[in-house]
Amino acid sequence: MNYVEYFEDKVVGNALQDQLLKAGLIDKNKANKAKNAKHKKMKHQRSNNQAIVDEAKLLAEKSIQEKAAQDRELNRQRDEKAQKKAIIAQIKQLIHVNKISKGNGDDLAYNFEDNKNIKRIYVTQDTHDNISQGKLAIVKLDGQYEIVPAPVADKINQRDETYIILRNEPSPNVEEEDDFYAEYEIPDDLMW
Repeated sequence: MNYVEYFEDKVVGNALQDQLLKAGLIDKNKANKAKNAKHKKMKHQRSNNQAIVDEAKLLAEKSIQEKAAQDRELNRQRDEKAQKKAIIAQIKQLIHVNKISKGNGDDLAYNFEDNKNIKRIYVTQDTHDNISQGKLAIVKLDGQYEIVPAPVADKINQRDETYIILRNEPSPNVEEEDDFYAEYEIPDDLMW
């Protein structure tokens, strides 16, 4: 339906039609044809139980649906950003609360790789052994390297794995050494 048909169909009422006739913008035959066409169309739609299609209403509904979809997408993006901020805050808190003190320049150097670069931190012998055995891990926070226990590193890894720089797998040899005498039975009557 073009604009003229819409105008003739919807807008031209008796009062407006009379004004247009007086102004000479339309002639009486054309006005009567438009009125008769409108009447026939309404009668035909009523007899066929067809709903009157209002294009303006359809366009308005489509616009509302598009706006709602756009609003949902913006809300989803906003929620995603807020969730990322919350995860970063959780990771920072986990690191700050659970970090283990590093040594100073007089201690043992522990070398590791970060982005294909070899980095070094100074740690005590005990900390060095625990990192090697997988009991401790090295994480990076705000450009600084920190040492955290392995369970904390696992929690950080669940949230964002990019913070974990080094997490050695626990070596099964260590457990075997601890349990070397596990196979031997201790007699109950042993007196010390």
